[in-house]
Amino acid sequence: MADYSFGGTDEENAELKKLNAEVLEEPDSFEHWEKLVRAAESLEGGLNRNSSPQSIVATRDIYDRFLAKFPLLFGYWKKYADLEFSIAGTEAAELVYERGVASITNSVDLWTNYCAFKVETSHDSDVIRELYERGASCVGLDFLAHPFWDKYLEFEERLEAQDKIFAILERVVHIPMHQYARYFERYRHLAQLRPLHELLPADLLAQFRAEIETEGPATVQAGSQQIKTDRGELEIEREMRTRIDNFHLEIFSRTQTETTKRWTYESEVKRPYFHVTELDEGQLVNWRKYLDFEEVEGDYGRTQFLYERCLVTCAYYDEFWMRYARWMLAQPTKEEEVRNIYQRASMLYVPISRPAVRLQYAYFEESLDRVELAKDIHQAILVNLPGHVETIISLANLSRRHGGLDAAIEVYKSQIDSVQCDIYAKAALVAEWARLLWKIKGSVDEARQVYQKNQHWYLDSRPFWINYLFFELEQPTSAETEQTQYKRIKQVHEDIRRKSHLPPLTVKDLSHYYMVYLLERGTKDAAKEYMTLDREVNGPFSVQSTMKAKLSEDGREASTQRRMMMENGHPGVEVDEAAIRRGENPYTKYYQQQGEQQLPSDTQPQPLRYQ
Repeated sequence: MADYSFGGTDEENAELKKLNAEVLEEPDSFEHWEKLVRAAESLEGGLNRNSSPQSIVATRDIYDRFLAKFPLLFGYWKKYADLEFSIAGTEAAELVYERGVASITNSVDLWTNYCAFKVETSHDSDVIRELYERGASCVGLDFLAHPFWDKYLEFEERLEAQDKIFAILERVVHIPMHQYARYFERYRHLAQLRPLHELLPADLLAQFRAEIETEGPATVQAGSQQIKTDRGELEIEREMRTRIDNFHLEIFSRTQTETTKRWTYESEVKRPYFHVTELDEGQLVNWRKYLDFEEVEGDYGRTQFLYERCLVTCAYYDEFWMRYARWMLAQPTKEEEVRNIYQRASMLYVPISRPAVRLQYAYFEESLDRVELAKDIHQAILVNLPGHVETIISLANLSRRHGGLDAAIEVYKSQIDSVQCDIYAKAALVAEWARLLWKIKGSVDEARQVYQKNQHWYLDSRPFWINYLFFELEQPTSAETEQTQYKRIKQVHEDIRRKSHLPPLTVKDLSHYYMVYLLERGTKDAAKEYMTLDREVNGPFSVQSTMKAKLSEDGREASTQRRMMMENGHPGVEVDEAAIRRGENPYTKYYQQQGEQQLPSDTQPQPLRYQ
């Protein structure tokens, strides 16, 4: 890419090379992309049919890459289409519009612009009307769809197609939207001018006519007498129009009610379009409540449309993609729609750093007996996130379900041997390997051997030592075997305190679990060991002999003691007498160096929670 020319002047070419390099270095930076697109648009003072081929190709390439990265930016699709129109004409612009509405199908603005473009560049009214109908099926239910419907009505007005205008209004008056009342007033006015057969379905018209005819002759007051007269056709039509108008008012009332119910949520939608910046929690809560509302209402079409709207604004939030997929899966015969949801989330929108939705997609495919595809999804995640523990565990469990225990262990072994898997991930995988042998195979001895043979590799891994200690603590015992198991548990605890490189507070917390074990399951001498540990673990540093021994170079407590006396403070910590007089703790720096936050002296440490 270094020798590639973007066209334009030397200064423009150099600037584009610099901006393109920034994009390649940080491909997720929207700011870098935006600068690159703006620079490309301004090449040679603005591109047109007479621009150099190099500049045209470079700008198209930049737009294509940009919109592949951010396909929901409807404004840039419009700008790209305008650019293509100025460069290559109508067909090229139309192709861009088609790509745009395929990428963001429910964009009112994009469909409105596309249809308006078609009106200006085509003379085939049927083709234009077909495009408007496509747009109506995609955005017609939007609460703010009035710009689109206005353009559609304007198109039919230019053709003086009053029947088409009335048919459009008849659809719109049933839709809860921001400007529903304006459309209804126009619809009601036109209804007075349209023939009866256009106003209602034939069966409903026949019902109204029958009701009027069964009411008998009309009564006319003539002086002091009432004279009954037969109803003429004009009288019947007048009465029918009155009833039809009342029927239409009922439609208006229902639409008004539905609009009012949705206004509560619509008024809280502050950003109905896509942007790379995060949404605040209030916006996320509003979308959750709005979706809850539509799901309870029970209209499949409106609920699906709202999900699609939500996932433009919340495209980067896997929470809403998974919710959409789960809702869709609850509908009958919608497996292909569910697959489409997962694929869009996995391939286009949700960042790979949050692989949960991809794993959910794998489980979905597995449930449909597409096991190899489920495995491929796992492998695809690991290509981008090598050593991702959750994905490896999921793949191992998938392999066990369909290939047995040995297949699962093979997954763990291959990942542990991989150079792409870091030492911390390997430690967690060893613990999971041991868990399989223990929980699935039922072989405690084999699981213990895995821990024992690997412990020297993972002295600073919290997951490894946490799982090892709990593995031994959770083994069932009897009066005959308790002493043997006690020795094993004690040995693990001693290794944690003396050999591991865990942070002091983690060691302290794990020691608390061992101390609880001593009180609950220990023998008559357990209290002695408990009190010794209590002093070592919870006492001041001056009486923590094991900790002082670990800190010395020769492993002897006396060495650390002498060092403390010489330095008049904690080993390795510079003591500021003025700071001590101000009440500051001289051990604070030590805890910070260990990557821990020191607890206040009057606070009891809380046990860690491990899953």
